[in-house]
Amino acid sequence: WVPNAFGSPAYVLSVFLLLQCSKVITSEYNSGLWMCQPTPRCEDQIYNPLEQCCDDETVLPLNRTRCCGPNCNFWPCFELCCPESYGLQKFVVRSKVLGVKSQCSSSPISRDCSQVNTLP
Repeated sequence: WVPNAFGSPAYVLSVFLLLQCSKVITSEYNSGLWMCQPTPRCEDQIYNPLEQCCDDETVLPLNRTRCCGPNCNFWPCFELCCPESYGLQKFVVRSKVLGVKSQCSSSPISRDCSQVNTLP
């Protein structure tokens, strides 16, 4: 006699968990949370990466802008404001690279803020 593997409690539980992990739960605002995924954290705060980012240990909305020198703005969720020259107050905006801790010295230049007044 061979037991029916498809009827075993372990098999049923495994299939149930796999099906649950592949589903997406959406709210009425269509911002989804994925089951079985690690919860994004910024220090001790949980945030929704579809609406927010973690910048310098602070949760920010994705559309937040800040000044970069006297001439332009940048999006801190996606860009870095980097001084190019301290004496001349020259700034450039550099793109953050997804998946790494972006730094001014190694990130690609997005635009030069010493030019005319630019707003992203």
